[in-house]
Amino acid sequence: MDECHFQQHGSRCVMWIPPEDKDPVTKHAPTRKSIAMFGAVNLRTGKLVTMMANPFDAMTFKEFLKKLLPHRSKSRKMVVILDNARYHHASINRSFVFNNRKCLRLDYLPPYSPELNPIERVWKLVRKTCTHNQYFESLDSLLTAVSTQVLIWNKPNPVLTNLCCVN
Repeated sequence: MDECHFQQHGSRCVMWIPPEDKDPVTKHAPTRKSIAMFGAVNLRTGKLVTMMANPFDAMTFKEFLKKLLPHRSKSRKMVVILDNARYHHASINRSFVFNNRKCLRLDYLPPYSPELNPIERVWKLVRKTCTHNQYFESLDSLLTAVSTQVLIWNKPNPVLTNLCCVN
């Protein structure tokens, strides 16, 4: 079958095929590989700062914090909202956080509450705009799609400001 048809029903998408076609075939990636990215969004400006990471661990998290610090307003302390991933609490990063305590504070969310973290809204929008209902022949094509969107959002922008607004 060369073509599948999709029909919108409310908030869900339903696939339908002509009755003469018995077995629809949909393309899918032959792997479960994914890309890993740290990210933080400035709630005032909507500017997104990201860093690819492989693996996700305490050392790459520290590198991300180093990359993030120059983006802070010089007159303000940067507060980074975090979930409770083990690498966020790693002892090897304590001295870095302590040495930067005048300009950096890490705030941890309660367990199992990703809806409170603004960056989760950004990741959801990235998936919606870049990856949903898309077939990527390779990991590189997925990376290109996500990187293109992230590049647009690495400047102050109203889309992320409105998405992550805190009242």
